[in-house]
Amino acid sequence: MAAATKPLALEYAKKGIRANAVSPGVIKSPMHAEETHAALGALHPVGHMGEMRDVVGAALYPDAAPFVTGEILHVDGGQSAGH
Repeated sequence: MAAATKPLALEYAKKGIRANAVSPGVIKSPMHAEETHAALGALHPVGHMGEMRDVVGAALYPDAAPFVTGEILHVDGGQSAGH
């Protein structure tokens, strides 16, 4: 993701085009059976799975922050914090 987001942000910044990305962790969705939620949630430092609204909030954030470009917003309950 960084290989695309950051170069695009640099290339298009002077044209007023921003490039940001949202990198979700394990989010509750039909992809994960409800009986797996507790085990998958335990993998996150926050102790639970993310919700769809968490990803939506992250996707809307750059609209409220027009000086932000070239960022990858990790919505993963802290999984990427130690990497």
